[in-house]
Amino acid sequence: MKQSTLGSAVKADADRLADFVIFTQRSCILNLSSELNKGNISFPQFFLLAYLSSEEYLTMSDIAKKMGHSTAAATGLVDRLEKLSYVERLHAAEDRRKIMVRITAKGVELVSKMRKEIANDLAGMLAEMDEDEAETVEHTKRAIQGRVIA
Repeated sequence: MKQSTLGSAVKADADRLADFVIFTQRSCILNLSSELNKGNISFPQFFLLAYLSSEEYLTMSDIAKKMGHSTAAATGLVDRLEKLSYVERLHAAEDRRKIMVRITAKGVELVSKMRKEIANDLAGMLAEMDEDEAETVEHTKRAIQGRVIA
């Protein structure tokens, strides 16, 4: 295949994928928004819970780095989540000044519930795709599989 043809095919796939991402984001965020409002959780707080659900714990500096915030802003996120019993703070045994943040069972339950809701939304969207759209999504999935997210 010629480079220009390959480039236009990639561009067409990227355009279709961008449409899919925008549509799924809008759908998932609307669903997330209504669910999160029930628990008085913001999107950044939910995303922090999602990070914590895949880790044993994170330090405050880890949280700041992953969230792209200052340590003070990360502390504010953690404060609110701790008041709602979604996370807990622990002191490191080797250095009591080091604060570790761990998700609680209540936090895991919220993340799990929201993940199921998102998966249900995505399943509905994927079921309505034509063969070309499904192939684009599968190709993209393979291309980004294993890619580390900050």
